[in-house]
Amino acid sequence: MSDPSIKLVESLQPSHGAPVANLIRPLDLDAVARVRVNRSAVERRCATLAGRRTVKKEWQAAWLLRAMTCIDLTTLDGADTPGTVRRLCAKARIPLRSDLAAALGAEDLKVGAVCVYPSLVREAVENLRGSFIPVASVAAGFPDGLTPLSTRIAEVTAACEEGATEIDIVIRRGWVLTGQWQALYDEICAFREAAKGAHLKTILGTGNLVSFSNIAKASLVAMMAGADFIKTSTGKEGVNANLPVSLVMLRQIRQFHQSHGVKVGFKPAGGIRAAKDALSYLTLMKEELGHEWMNADYFRLGASGLLGDISRQLEHFVTGRYSAAHRHAMG
Repeated sequence: MSDPSIKLVESLQPSHGAPVANLIRPLDLDAVARVRVNRSAVERRCATLAGRRTVKKEWQAAWLLRAMTCIDLTTLDGADTPGTVRRLCAKARIPLRSDLAAALGAEDLKVGAVCVYPSLVREAVENLRGSFIPVASVAAGFPDGLTPLSTRIAEVTAACEEGATEIDIVIRRGWVLTGQWQALYDEICAFREAAKGAHLKTILGTGNLVSFSNIAKASLVAMMAGADFIKTSTGKEGVNANLPVSLVMLRQIRQFHQSHGVKVGFKPAGGIRAAKDALSYLTLMKEELGHEWMNADYFRLGASGLLGDISRQLEHFVTGRYSAAHRHAMG
């Protein structure tokens, strides 16, 4: 790889040491009530993003390598088995074919985390032992959040006890749709306390929240309640991650950082399968939050199929030819 991309890869390295955890803060209902979103401006900004900001050649390869390190490699299928998780963990350890990794100087490349259901956390922990790759578990009544609160809290606790160091909880969307911000805040606080030292990623289910204002307000309440990350979707909604929703959430993260001095991470999830989409999300992160957020400490992509397309693009960069998808299989 030529010098420009090497410099860019170095500039995007993750921070050394764990990021500072968010804390539970008092719910400021006045701040929530003041939230406004200009829908037309958001949509206009995102519609022109791909055309205005592009990276090519060595720079594109470097950005794709960075995107690969930010993937939460995920399997959340009703047919998941221990064998499925073992294959996923093997891919997490070696996400890029060895010949391509050597050509790109990326032999130590690893994904951001492996994400599974609570019942398969122990399998993931055992298969990732010694790799320093975090195990994330969905919890709290995933994907709809409509089981009793005590059951959802117990699920968070159980996932942590099995060894998960990141918990992706899902909110009850009804609290947002009916404007019950105190109830939403109390619920997330309970999950924050149940997760103890685990990284808490709060899934808003944006495809169910109707308006950008609801998404912005839910983002703010989640951060006040101690969320370390805010996440767009479960991947099970009719509409999952997209750029306009992401822009709304990123601007709430920026405002929260300006007000409290705390960096909260962002995770788009659901339907992200193309390398060009990963580049768009990285571009949005850079423009809205800056280089400090462009690493796995503060940015994750919830995906599994994305890894294969990034690998194909990197093979094209190295060889000048596109390969078939089966040359970059998940297992």
